[in-house]
Amino acid sequence: MDTITLNNIRVYAYHGCLPEETKIGSDYRVDLSVEADLNLSAETDVLSDTVDYVHLNRIVKEEMSQPSKLLEHVAKRILDRIFSELEPVKASKVKVSKLNPPLGGDVEDVNITLSRERD
Repeated sequence: MDTITLNNIRVYAYHGCLPEETKIGSDYRVDLSVEADLNLSAETDVLSDTVDYVHLNRIVKEEMSQPSKLLEHVAKRILDRIFSELEPVKASKVKVSKLNPPLGGDVEDVNITLSRERD
């Protein structure tokens, strides 16, 4: 299986359990990889024969714009959309990081990673 990876997608979003997190918002970073057979597109050089990373980026940005209490929830929504909209994708992994989280200390980020395979 071949891999397409988008690293360090930066977004400003309003996720969190604390009221101020959903009002003030914060910076997030998303790393995404998908596995698919890229042999055809490697031969044809045709966009419609591959997984379009512009489409992947749009899914991430749209799902990150919808507030969630938990990072797991937004990550699951991203994966659900990928599998719903991009049939060639056989597996995917998404890592959502909250930068400078409000933990009362000097913490660079907290993150979760979810991985899924097509049934």
